[in-house]
Amino acid sequence: MHVPDGFIDAPVSVAAGVFAAGAVAVSLRGARRELDERTAPLAGLVAAFIFAVQMLNFPVAAGTSGHLMGGALAAILVGPYTAVLCLSVVLLLQGIFFADGGLTALGVNITVMGVVTVVVAYAVFRLLTGLLPRTRRSATASAFVAALVSVPASAAAFTLLYWIGGTTDIPIGKVFTAMVGVHVLIGIGEAIITALTVGAVLAVRPDLVHGVQGSLAAPLKLRIDGELVDAPAATRDAEPAPAPRSTRGFWITGLVSAFLLAGFVSFYASANPDGLERVAADQGIDEKVEEHGAADSPLADYGVGDIANARLSGGLAGVIGVSATVVVGTGVFWVIRRRKEEPGDAPRDRDRDHENA
Repeated sequence: MHVPDGFIDAPVSVAAGVFAAGAVAVSLRGARRELDERTAPLAGLVAAFIFAVQMLNFPVAAGTSGHLMGGALAAILVGPYTAVLCLSVVLLLQGIFFADGGLTALGVNITVMGVVTVVVAYAVFRLLTGLLPRTRRSATASAFVAALVSVPASAAAFTLLYWIGGTTDIPIGKVFTAMVGVHVLIGIGEAIITALTVGAVLAVRPDLVHGVQGSLAAPLKLRIDGELVDAPAATRDAEPAPAPRSTRGFWITGLVSAFLLAGFVSFYASANPDGLERVAADQGIDEKVEEHGAADSPLADYGVGDIANARLSGGLAGVIGVSATVVVGTGVFWVIRRRKEEPGDAPRDRDRDHENA
């Protein structure tokens, strides 16, 4: 649901840009609490994986396709603040290099796809995991529902922005019904992809899933008179914490998967317009659409210019996109991690040191 230039007027686009900038600023501070030495590179991997999977449009209705938005997936895997930054990196690179999503509409896209999906999905996920048994199956089911809800919520957010600043005079009721209706179907695909991915990570490395940290640890058991019973709290507290496991193998596997999806599987993606494009064409929202500012980019429309072979052109563009996303994303998250304050480096302490000097 990448909004192009011309759908939303300038004042609302600017307001959305200011809101998106504020959300990114808040997320930069919040991500410092979510990231550590292990999760910083994994956040870059999550951004690259979302870029790759967004290239895989799947059919949802006659002549309409959908693709992963990724807000729910990122929020559950790396945390809501880091997730907003992941989506912002992806949307920025897509807009600048691949002419996907308008440049003046970047704030709209970050708001709709990068903030609304993350906030809604993470809230639903935390609510459900708090109510359901603390098992991997329940966490996977919660991820499914969270992703399913986040997509029509994003469509509703776009409809609200269009109601305030749409450039064509279309009855808002028709826009809302069409947008939410088709994105409920797209949400099913999003939910399946999210649940499968979260379930797979939970099966091999549950310690890397931010949304369930500490909630899936099995209680320590003692065998007394032939029966297993929960150990007393004092005994559990005395157990030493296991040493952190390396993430290198997981990172390599995830990156190879992203390359395969973007470089090979994407060739078989549906060529039909996505939900927003279909609704825009049917309802007349696209009457004042503007040419993308990066239309002349050598990677525009996810193809490499001057390469006639469509399979090779699209695959190479996908590999370049994944590479750029993982490099930029990992770099951003490492910088955030390095700027994280030391436990004893509180602002009050620094002020006192300055006064003493």
